[in-house]
Amino acid sequence: MSSASNLSGISAVIIAHNSEATLAECLQSLAEFPEVVVYENGSTDKTVEIAQEFSNVRLERGAFEGFGPTKNKAAGFAANDWILSLDSDERVTPELVEELRSKDLGGSEHLYEVLRQNYFMGKHIKHSGWGNDWLPRLYNRTVHGYNEAMVHENVIPQPGANIQRLQSPIKHRAVEEISQFLVKIDRYTELRVQEGSKGHGPFTSILKAKWAFLRSYVLRLGMLDGWRGVVIAWSDASGVFYRCMKCYARDQRSQNKQ
Repeated sequence: MSSASNLSGISAVIIAHNSEATLAECLQSLAEFPEVVVYENGSTDKTVEIAQEFSNVRLERGAFEGFGPTKNKAAGFAANDWILSLDSDERVTPELVEELRSKDLGGSEHLYEVLRQNYFMGKHIKHSGWGNDWLPRLYNRTVHGYNEAMVHENVIPQPGANIQRLQSPIKHRAVEEISQFLVKIDRYTELRVQEGSKGHGPFTSILKAKWAFLRSYVLRLGMLDGWRGVVIAWSDASGVFYRCMKCYARDQRSQNKQ
């Protein structure tokens, strides 16, 4: 495959819901890709209008079925088998575009990891579990695909996969306002309830939340991220606590109905 045609053999795929704050920047970074699939899930803001402004975007609309299943469904609309999977609050760097333009992707068994640089209110976070964030994001859908996880989805390497790392990163506007943590905690814990995650009683939930805080702030060196590290650690702990308690409440309701 010649360097001029490499990008034409890759479809960038994004799922989007109420993404007006970040989607334009994401799509601008993909301007040189002939095909970008945006799979929109019931947005009430200007997500659809923004997607329609880009001539290389193929807009598809449908229900959100959990992150893993929805990303697989979105990839099914692509014209190419090579899929570059992105979130709507991420963008590819110019260096990554150039790397992909000149790279021989090889056989369909190849699976490429990309370093995601995570930003919290404009600051690159290098600890707190947010650093060294290598993710499989470029794959051939005839061999690989996302798991069925409702949240914290990932591309699962198939037997015989040849996993390689790309040299250039993507940038992730993970958090622009602290209130986003609250929204994500509620949304993700609800998905875990639907997924059937195990519930725990109050005492165990508190212990698990304390461990989550210490793991993020101490073991993962969140203390080196300043006040942002405290917020991330507290958010991790809150997510664990509410996930455990929501699932516990679900189980209690089910038992009471019997």
